[in-house]
Amino acid sequence: MELHVVERGESLRRIAEEYIADVNQAFLLNRIENPKELVAGQTLGVPEVEEDYVVQPGDNLWLIASNLGVTVKDLVQTNDITNPSLIYVGEMLKIPFFIHTVKPGEYLWAIALRYDVTIYQILQTNQIESPSLIYPGQTLQIPRKRKPTIEVNAYTIRMNAQGRQEVLALGRNFTYLSPFVHSFHRDGSLTEVQGIPMLEAGNANQVSPLFVITNFREQTFDSDLAATLLRNTQLQETLLTNILKIMKEKNYAGLTIDFEYVYPEDRENYSIFLRRARERLHPDGFTLSTSLAPKEREDQKGLLYEAHDYPVHGEIVDFVILMTYEWGWAGGEPWPIAPINKMRDVLDYAITAIPSNKIMLGIPLYGRDWKIPWEEGTIAQMVSPMEAINTAAKINVAIQYHEVYQSPYYHYVDEGGQEHEVWFEDAKSMQAKYDLIKAYGLRGLVFGY
Repeated sequence: MELHVVERGESLRRIAEEYIADVNQAFLLNRIENPKELVAGQTLGVPEVEEDYVVQPGDNLWLIASNLGVTVKDLVQTNDITNPSLIYVGEMLKIPFFIHTVKPGEYLWAIALRYDVTIYQILQTNQIESPSLIYPGQTLQIPRKRKPTIEVNAYTIRMNAQGRQEVLALGRNFTYLSPFVHSFHRDGSLTEVQGIPMLEAGNANQVSPLFVITNFREQTFDSDLAATLLRNTQLQETLLTNILKIMKEKNYAGLTIDFEYVYPEDRENYSIFLRRARERLHPDGFTLSTSLAPKEREDQKGLLYEAHDYPVHGEIVDFVILMTYEWGWAGGEPWPIAPINKMRDVLDYAITAIPSNKIMLGIPLYGRDWKIPWEEGTIAQMVSPMEAINTAAKINVAIQYHEVYQSPYYHYVDEGGQEHEVWFEDAKSMQAKYDLIKAYGLRGLVFGY
């Protein structure tokens, strides 16, 4: 897939022609509501005709494989598909092979070198017995080199049918699924939770669910609730026993502890609790992870940061989730949710305190719409990337891109004359975040939405 930034007056058909791409596949991949209303500055993903296939209405895996001249097994293996019946319109699949036509005087070793594959791979794929048995004009299937894999976790607060459908559609891209629903009471019991439909959807895609425990109470993180637990050994044992019971019943793979705004004086208590949790979890094969505030240095001040001891968490837990988002928070001034320069500042410190192969980078799948001039006490509206683009299309305003923050944004005036500023994520800003993961050699990423 290639990225294209729309210029004013461009059409989807012209863009597709420029890249020699299928216009219908580009339409479905980008979930465009009206192809005649592209927005200047909008970033589109353009499927590459020899590499990508976007699922069309009426498709099934057998039909796609037949049309591409490959086997269903090839498609399943190349795309890590766990359930062949779970493919969705607009989903992009990687084509397992591309075609090379042998030229006069061309040898198999040179072809293998050109495409960075082995001679054996070409022989096996094309069922050729000897490297000498190739001839000019012959078409060879060249296997695609598999990209390095990383772990992907997804936080979600959508516990309804919509959340289930999203996990069914996207689940094969996830390693873990983290429903953000569990907190606890002062007696160590857990808050009541009804059925979580997306866990069943995750199971269908062989996604490992993580049990997330928080100090969330009455719509906010409660410092006193965390202190009550962290200062009482018996209460900790009770809570861990209750968590383990549910984890075993519901087949969770691990526990994520997301304690925020912990009092600085409970820093050591938090570390002791983590050691106790590891001792209870590991014998039963469960993983332990924590969510950490985005610190830029160890001695960073503030209630959000001080109790999060990066080196200790890096030593104790199996992996950490860096909450590298919410710079542009709902009650604050307009700013990108996850500016790339601030994420980089956090990572520069984090990799000195925590092994990079234990770090999962937090990435938001949402944006915000602020009323401006901003006034303290006002709350920004959360928007999805698609909602942000649709608003820009409706009012015909160009999307801009901030090179320092690596984030799209725009301004508009609503029907009542109120001016707004919108920051969100698009394919270009997401690619910048993926590049961070590769550059720092991280374990993976965590989507928040």
